[in-house]
Amino acid sequence: MGYLLFLLLVFLSFCYSVVVVDAACSNGGCKVLDKCSSDDDCGSGLYCFSCSDGFSGSRCVRSSITNQFKLINNSLPFNKYAFLTTHNAFAIDGESSHTGVPRLTITNQEDSVTQQLNNGVRGLMLDTYDFDGDVWLCHSFQGQCHDYTAFEPAIDTLKEIEVFLSANPTEIVTLILEDYVKTPKGLTRVFTDAGLMKFWFPVTSMPKNGGNWPLVSDMVAKNHRLLVFTSVRSKEQSEGIAYQWNYMVENQYGDGGRKVGSCPNRAESSHLDDKSKTLVLVNYFRSVPLKAITCADNSGGPIDMLQTCHGAAGNRWANFVALDYYKRSEGGGSFQAVDTLNGKLLCGCNDVHACVVRSTSQTCSP
Repeated sequence: MGYLLFLLLVFLSFCYSVVVVDAACSNGGCKVLDKCSSDDDCGSGLYCFSCSDGFSGSRCVRSSITNQFKLINNSLPFNKYAFLTTHNAFAIDGESSHTGVPRLTITNQEDSVTQQLNNGVRGLMLDTYDFDGDVWLCHSFQGQCHDYTAFEPAIDTLKEIEVFLSANPTEIVTLILEDYVKTPKGLTRVFTDAGLMKFWFPVTSMPKNGGNWPLVSDMVAKNHRLLVFTSVRSKEQSEGIAYQWNYMVENQYGDGGRKVGSCPNRAESSHLDDKSKTLVLVNYFRSVPLKAITCADNSGGPIDMLQTCHGAAGNRWANFVALDYYKRSEGGGSFQAVDTLNGKLLCGCNDVHACVVRSTSQTCSP
């Protein structure tokens, strides 16, 4: 009888411990890679996600960035910080057709642009086209937008950005345009109509020949909080929109930018070690996105590629890292990659959280 009672007590103790563990990890108590059943189980900055390539079941993974300006400072030049960037930020899964024709093209994200910005994305890659008498965002080919490759009028997305910048007066957003708009002043008109010109960072204030960018704190004070780059050289002169590769170097996009140990520049860009261009953009996404395995793609690989590109860029860390399906990961993913970059840029540490708070010295906390 005593032995049976002992076994019963052991069994009840085990059940109690399981209940306690489960109860401890719910209602916002779960940490990164803890098992979860819903987003509500996960702590702040996390969500419940299933990545079959990385782990079984559903676990809490990161869903937002560390704000380096709040954690450390915003008193350094803009080029001394790193920013999460979404490739084809507008090409969103499940977005209904705006043309009445079923869409037949690739998607690269699953959050709205507003959600991307709220989660800490600060660089947006947008493809702009002339279409239907207006400027549209399309994922198309041969410089032509079609009913079945069109996503939405550009002004819709630009108005989302205007709302975000108005509501967040210390934040800065960078737009990188793959630009097929041929209508004279077409981009100027749509940015004006969206109410974004009040945030415009002027080309005349952009550094030449490798100089530092203005301090982030000064950019905020002057409300110069929207940086726009175009892929069309002539628009720097005709519309005051910065030609991207006058100021930035960029590695090869697609599969060519994912080869282990290699970080070549894309054709339009100078070599990555051209230090007359102060900003560095690193792409890390497939030529054809495979949503189901992007969680594995976004885990580990980006940090390894950032290290490779650091060497190719003359020992410079990237300022922008661009990915597909940015929230999908096996834990930290794109957010950890940006934490690594900001740690390297701000204090030489492997993580921005290791930097001494409010310090700009090259000192890592214990």
